[in-house]
Amino acid sequence: MTATQAARKESPWGIAALVVFTFILMVLLLSSPLLFRTFLFQPFNIPARSMMPTLLVGDYFFASKYAYGYGPYASLFSPPLFAGRILGSEPDRGDVIVFLSPKDNSTVYIKRVVGLPGERMQMKQGVLYINDIPVRREHLSDFAGEDPCGSGTSAGIRRWRETLPNGVSHETLDCVDNGFYDNTNVYTVPVGQFFVLGDNRDNSTDSRVTSAMGTVPLENIIGRAGMIYFSSGPDRAGAAPAVRSGRIGTIVR
Repeated sequence: MTATQAARKESPWGIAALVVFTFILMVLLLSSPLLFRTFLFQPFNIPARSMMPTLLVGDYFFASKYAYGYGPYASLFSPPLFAGRILGSEPDRGDVIVFLSPKDNSTVYIKRVVGLPGERMQMKQGVLYINDIPVRREHLSDFAGEDPCGSGTSAGIRRWRETLPNGVSHETLDCVDNGFYDNTNVYTVPVGQFFVLGDNRDNSTDSRVTSAMGTVPLENIIGRAGMIYFSSGPDRAGAAPAVRSGRIGTIVR
C-alpha cells in the first residue's frame, strides 16, 4: 500500500485533525522559529529521488527533533554545542532519519535505518542481508509515477515490499538489475553508529558508499522524519507539477 492509498483511507475527522495540527505547528514555527526548530520540529524538503517511493521530490515534512534526544548539532545555525547526546535514544530499525553527513558534518541527508550497531550488512543481487540472513521482500507491480531514475520514464521500474526483521515494512525500487551497489562486501556497523539505505536502491548515496558516507554516528542524527505538510510535483513522468493533496498530512513510514 502506498502512502497516498493510506491517506485516502483516513476518516474525514482524522484528516481534519491533521490539518488543524499542521496549522498549529506552522503558527508555532512563525511565532518562535528558533525554539521550534531547535527543540521540537524542523522543516525540510526533498530535492532528490533517493527515498522514492516513500518520499517524492517536492515533499515538505517536519522532522521530530526530540525523537532521539538532542545531539551536538541540535541547531543548524551554530557550531556543535556539546559532545554526546542529551536525553538520547537510538533509532529503531526502519526509522527514516534526517542526519548530517559524517564526511563533512554539514550536508543534510535523509535515509532509512536498516542496520544497528554490531550487525553485519551486505547486499547480494539487490537483496539486503543482515547478519547473513536475507531480508524478506515481495515483488509488487512495476512502479507507476514520477520518474525515479532520471531516465525520463518510470516504465519497467521494479517495485518491492521489503519487511525488516522487526516487522517494519516499506517499498523499495530497482532502477536496473545488478546495479553498482547491488552486490557488496560485508559491512560491520561500528558501536554507536547506524547503517542507512535509500529506498530507491539504485539511485542513492548511502552507507554502501563508504567513500562518500559510510555508517552514521548517533550524534549526527538531527531527528526522525514525521508528517508531510505540503507536497508539489508531477504525479507521473513528463507531467506538469501540481499540488499532491493526497500526500499532505501523511506520516513518513
